This record gives sequence, structure tokens and C-alpha cells, in this order.
Amino acid sequence: MSKKNVIWLTSYPKSGNTWFRVFLTNLLNESETPANINDLAETSISSSRKVFDDYTGLSSSDLSFEEIDKLRPEVYRMQSDESNELLFKKVHDKFYFVSDNEALFPPEITLACIYFIRNPLDVAVSFAYHNAKSIPKMIETLNNPDYAFCDNNDRLPNQLRQLLGTWSEHVKSWTEQSVIPVHTVRYEDMKTDTLQTFKKAIDFIGLEKTELQIKQAIEKSDFAILSQQEKECGFKEKMIKSKSFFRKGEIGDWRNYLDEKMKNEIIKNHNTIMKQFGYLDDFNRLLI
Repeated sequence: MSKKNVIWLTSYPKSGNTWFRVFLTNLLNESETPANINDLAETSISSSRKVFDDYTGLSSSDLSFEEIDKLRPEVYRMQSDESNELLFKKVHDKFYFVSDNEALFPPEITLACIYFIRNPLDVAVSFAYHNAKSIPKMIETLNNPDYAFCDNNDRLPNQLRQLLGTWSEHVKSWTEQSVIPVHTVRYEDMKTDTLQTFKKAIDFIGLEKTELQIKQAIEKSDFAILSQQEKECGFKEKMIKSKSFFRKGEIGDWRNYLDEKMKNEIIKNHNTIMKQFGYLDDFNRLLI
């Protein structure tokens, strides 16, 4: 019988996933000193090529993207089966089925999903910086239904291909599916009401932690600490072309970078989801 012990920490990139993973590591470790950003073993990435190869005994470089996708659910089942602890897995893939009745992320081993969402106007700026791309190019990416990570056959990245689709498609794929319990967390609430927002997420997961423990873990995960660690030791999840991973993390930073045309293009393409999650009112006026 399957264990329901996997928790997917899911997001479109640059939406608060890594910050929460650092917090979770600090919460689970209960160490006197802040967790090392380069040792987030408690929340490993679900698309690791090495993990896939180790569990399947195959070389993923010999397989097509579709063949890999069909084997990924079994890798997660094996990981779930061999663990007696909760398994937290970072995910950037959208939610989809790899065959008629097989989800990429198996519901039978899943306890919960925490889905992190951020204003796409800020995502566009932060993601452009992260990828060392122009903002107009990144806006195209947010609107691209075929967008994927690591889908370039010219080289072998350390992660498997991850289908993301458009920003709106990504949000909908996770928040509108009905086979996995999902708790949605807005990045803006993480910033403005950190304790209560993180506490609700921990309660949803079912972790028994006191408010003091949560507060202390938040303090050890302060943005200034993460930035300082990256300056001193680097961060292995940073893109090669990017200057830094932990940049600003500010709400509304898009106002410093997006002109009216850029802003309107994002709003036009993602209007429905932006309204649904409180970024726009019924008259398309920005609320954040």
C-alpha cells in the first residue's frame, strides 16, 4: 500500500519557492545557526537527472523526453516507498498526465502540494534577471504555451526537461486539478504577513510546530542572510549567466522596469488568473 508522504513545493520560477525551502530546512533542522542555502537536502528538486538515472538504472541521455516522463512517476514511488519521513520535492513542472491515467506526480503517494504564486509583472522582471534575458523576451516566455526548462538537445543539463507552459497555464494546471490537495500561497502575503502565511502552510502540511519554532525559522531565513550567504559561498541553483539568485524580492519592483506596453501585454494575456488571485480588480486595475 502506498504511503502518502510526498509534499510537492511547486511554482512557476521566481515566485518564493526557494525562500520557503530555506525556511522549511531551518524549521526541520532546528539548528542554532541558519541553514546553508547550498544544503537544502530536505527539499530536493524533483527533476534531478542524477536521481532519475540512479533509481531507474538507465541513462536518461539515451531516452526521449516522453520516455523519461513516463518513468518519472515510478521514480517518485520508489523514493516514497523507501522513506519513513515526509519527502519535500521542489517542482517547476506544470501538472499534467503522462498517459491516460498516470499523472506525472502520483496522487497515491502525495500528501499535499504547496503552490507559490507571484504577480506575473514582478515575475517577468525577476525571471529576466535570473535568466540574463531582456524583459521583452521574458514576457514572450510567460506567454509561451510550449515553454520548458532543459529541453535543449545540444547539451546535457543536470535536470530533466520540465514543461511549464504559459504563466497562467502553470497556475491553472496545479490549482484547478482535483487529484492532489493544494494550498496556494501568494508571494506578496509571504512578504507582508510572513508568520501567519508560513504558519497556514505548515498547518496544511500537518507539521506539528509551535508558533515560536516557525518564527525562529523565519528569522533564520531572512533575505539579508540568504543574500550574504550567496555573496560568501555562491548558490548552486543560480543560473550561470545571472549575477545573483537572491536579488531584491520586492513587491512592485516591476514599476522600475516595465513600460506601459509591457505591463498591458502581461495583463492582457493573464487577466483571468490575475483577477482570481487578487492582482487585478474587475476593472483591470492593479491591486498590488
